Amino acid sequence: MTPKVSIIMGSTSDLKVMEAAAATLNEFKIPFEINALSAHRTPEKVEKFAREAAGRGIKVIIAAAGMAAHLPGVIAAFTPLPVIGVPVNAALDGMDSILSILQMPPGIPVATVSVDGARNSAILAAQIVASSDAEVMDRVVAFKAELKEKIIKANEELSKLEYKYKTN
Repeated sequence: MTPKVSIIMGSTSDLKVMEAAAATLNEFKIPFEINALSAHRTPEKVEKFAREAAGRGIKVIIAAAGMAAHLPGVIAAFTPLPVIGVPVNAALDGMDSILSILQMPPGIPVATVSVDGARNSAILAAQIVASSDAEVMDRVVAFKAELKEKIIKANEELSKLEYKYKTN
């Protein structure tokens, strides 16, 4: 099985956050790989990975990093593939990492999800993969329909709540 998505984290301490991305890609039945690479400790390996990812069949890279969070941007500098940055709440309530990922220079975009937003990063990756894969598109459409149904059911349950001044 050839991976379509690569999950990269700055260290295995980010795994507790990134497991949500892995689980979500698994739900969508999208083959993925998961590795730790550091923009600061293994910069040559990061560059090699980023330069070779497209040639290996990767379609999207999800890169997580905390603190200074240079990993997503460094990867984006060396690949033509879309990169989704996941700021990890490692310090300063995650503001340091989110700003590092958001503030990319022109020409080197990184899509950014919320702090610790690994699940959303995987959903976005699935939507990107779905643009050229009909089976994944069907799964994304079904997922969105399930979200709608959950809200409809939640409102049905809320309508049963009784309060003296509740009007609906």
